[in-house]
Amino acid sequence: MFSSPIIPPVRKRSKAAEACVPRHEEVKFEDVRLYLVERKMGRSRRSFLTQLARSKGFVVEDVLSDVVTHVVSEDLHAPSLWKWLKECELKNLPSMHVLHISWFTDSMREGRPVAVESRHLIKETLPEASATPPPPKATVSQYACQRRTTTENNNKTLTDAFEVLADSYELNEMEGPCLAFRRAVSVLKSLPWAVKSLETAQDLPCLGEHSKAVMKEILQYGHSFEVEKTLSDERYQTLKLFTSVFGVGPKTADKWYRRGLRSFSEVLTDSSIQLNRMQQSGFLHYGDISRAVSKAEARALRSIIDEAVHVITPDAVLALTGGFRRGKEFGHDVDFIVTTPEPGEEETLLPKIMNRLTKQGILLFSDYQTSTFEMSKLPCHRFEAMDHFAKCFLILRLEASKVEGGLHLAEGDSRGWRAVRVDLVSPPMERYAFALLGWTGSRQFERDLRRFARMERRMLLDNHALYDKTKKEFLAATTEKDIFAHLGLEYIEPWQRNA
Repeated sequence: MFSSPIIPPVRKRSKAAEACVPRHEEVKFEDVRLYLVERKMGRSRRSFLTQLARSKGFVVEDVLSDVVTHVVSEDLHAPSLWKWLKECELKNLPSMHVLHISWFTDSMREGRPVAVESRHLIKETLPEASATPPPPKATVSQYACQRRTTTENNNKTLTDAFEVLADSYELNEMEGPCLAFRRAVSVLKSLPWAVKSLETAQDLPCLGEHSKAVMKEILQYGHSFEVEKTLSDERYQTLKLFTSVFGVGPKTADKWYRRGLRSFSEVLTDSSIQLNRMQQSGFLHYGDISRAVSKAEARALRSIIDEAVHVITPDAVLALTGGFRRGKEFGHDVDFIVTTPEPGEEETLLPKIMNRLTKQGILLFSDYQTSTFEMSKLPCHRFEAMDHFAKCFLILRLEASKVEGGLHLAEGDSRGWRAVRVDLVSPPMERYAFALLGWTGSRQFERDLRRFARMERRMLLDNHALYDKTKKEFLAATTEKDIFAHLGLEYIEPWQRNA
């Protein structure tokens, strides 16, 4: 008989051998070094999460050592975890972040290390006899809707510089860098202390390398060369000038600039340019509506609108929104929300108000947009800058006699009136809370509120509604507090939303 040939068994590559295979992922976050604790996580899951993190540019250490900055664990039993960590005899353990896996998943979703919040920390449980430890270092949230920002700004020099660069990128339609500087501005405005050195800003969220480079120049030299270059740039100056006119946006301003126009007089004398009604009024009343509106003038306009509204419908609701609701002393226009409890009546409310203002002889310009709001078209998965409620953009004649303390006019202006920009929006009463929240601002606060809803709660928020994608239902709200509660956020007062 012939014996069968002996076939050697196929050797499987061990997991240890696989771990030794060199990796070539690009490292994006040199300052963050992770260590994933295998206990409770398991070897295979740890291997998978390690590869995931490395594919996104994170450094993941295979061995726990003093180079590690973030220890990530699925073990929530703090005493046993901390006991094990202390047994490792790490010199830098006090400065390491010991974090729950939720921080890791948040970071993977964002594609970058997110700010460490208290909910991420696995805190050491101290024996009762121990002395009370000092409070942990306060962390700043990446979301403006989790920060309280008043009108007081302790970092105005830095934020003014960042806003110049943000404006420049916006005028050039470079959304990414513009948004990066807007977020940096928002974080700095929220700080109750002034940034004196780059080291004190290292742990702040939303400060990228570009922002830090500009910050370093300002802290070192008192100014930024990049900002000065931007301010002296002819194109930037011209686009800023043209877009300061009511009805002129970045695209129109850029078109005029490309045609060689550099001043208002050149635009107005160019026979080939056909100004629309809004632009004509913008130039006609430029001296007035380019000047800031005072809080006293806003109060006077509220009285005028309120009187007009309640002559039409006594049970109407009128709310001052925008910067003045956030406690600002000056603004570039005055925004109001007006509605009525009677369903459908809000659609005819604005034309009636405009008619009333015309009869009073104070309506200098109006642009009315009818409602295109349809609940059946919600939720909208892409945010639109302008909502679908009925609205009108107005220029009103405001008499000095109506304003306590007088008008905010240029020196030497002896007129007894000035032109002021006013916006009115009229949502259905059931959408009032969402519209009030959206129109109150600030723009960055609202942007981060929508981002928080989408990223942290799997919800869609805009000026019309709040939609829960998990439950596949719209969430009702009669007040702003209801919306914050649905999102699991602490309520932030309007005067604390100046992000």
